[in-house]
Amino acid sequence: MASLPKESPEDAKKQSFWMPRNYVHTVRRTEQSFQACNDIVACFMERAKVEKQYAQQLSQWSSKWKSIVDSRPLYGSLLKAWQCFFTSTERLSALHSSISQSLITEEGERVKNWQKDTFPKKIFCGFKESHDNNRSFSRAQKPWSKKLIKLEKARVVYHKCCLTEQTALDKEKQANENSEMSPEKKQKITEAREKATEEKEKAKEHYEKVLEDVTSYTPRYMEEMEAIFEQSQGEERKRISFLKQAFLSIHRHLDITNNESVKAVYSELHTTLMSIDEQDDLKWWKNNRGPGMPTDWPRIEEWVPPVKRLKRKKRDQKRKESRPVMIGGVKVRALYDYKGEEEDELSFKAGEVLLKVEEEDDQGWCRGVLSSGTEGFYPANYVEVVE
Repeated sequence: MASLPKESPEDAKKQSFWMPRNYVHTVRRTEQSFQACNDIVACFMERAKVEKQYAQQLSQWSSKWKSIVDSRPLYGSLLKAWQCFFTSTERLSALHSSISQSLITEEGERVKNWQKDTFPKKIFCGFKESHDNNRSFSRAQKPWSKKLIKLEKARVVYHKCCLTEQTALDKEKQANENSEMSPEKKQKITEAREKATEEKEKAKEHYEKVLEDVTSYTPRYMEEMEAIFEQSQGEERKRISFLKQAFLSIHRHLDITNNESVKAVYSELHTTLMSIDEQDDLKWWKNNRGPGMPTDWPRIEEWVPPVKRLKRKKRDQKRKESRPVMIGGVKVRALYDYKGEEEDELSFKAGEVLLKVEEEDDQGWCRGVLSSGTEGFYPANYVEVVE
């Protein structure tokens, strides 16, 4: 695997946390963490939508094929096993629907509420934590930055003096090699070189003094910067810890492999599939579609006298007419089954005993009372007097 290009020592120094304003990465981390929370919520709200759509697709698939299977010629335990797939699918659909709801109402709301409490904002200044960190880092770094600027100036002066001395040395060397140059001129060049060397030594001494001042202040600078940084680390540690728990909670919702209800669904499905029994199915077919079916073999059928129907208005009129009422009534036994078709008609089984309380009318109907106390009309030719 190709390795990343190495940074030069100078680039590494410029990017170091300790260099001026490089603490901004830590300051910006608060805003980046806030945005990460937004992304997490958006990510798993989209996953919740996927779970909901999957639940709907499972339900639609189950409904479609359940109606198709009901019209197919399968029967017995084999049909029951096939239908169990749809029952299991409906349960899985409900599970994925609940996963979707949990991601929205539990995890999404939990992260949003935590985010609201954890990232308080300061009017016109963004997040309070970012503002406070930036101010603290800036305050701690300001004295050191000033000293660093002085050091850079001293370095520039020293290097300029070094260049001046080197130029003077070159001129002195050329003058010494030139035999035609007068001693007076050579002396002037030498004096200029000596002055350049003296200036260089003074610049170097000042440079070393400023460097010593920077070096002596560095431990204090580092201590203050690390204290602020560790405070920022503490806040970030809390955020990472919360988001870890949020991820674990989301995993708990999504990991259906350890869900007992899912295990139960597939366990029951497997049990139903294993219960497919060819002998039971063949027996069912024989008893419901084959020679084992109950059959009403041909036999003598007794004649049942027809019932002369009476129109409702005409019957009401007949009821209003005075007809003799039998004192005490006469016991009669039903010869045939009869099911009343009107509200004022009796229903009874063959052999049932009832009490006739009015004589037969001109349409062949009598009024009677069942043993239960229900009173109504019945066809006269459906009963006989009990001897």
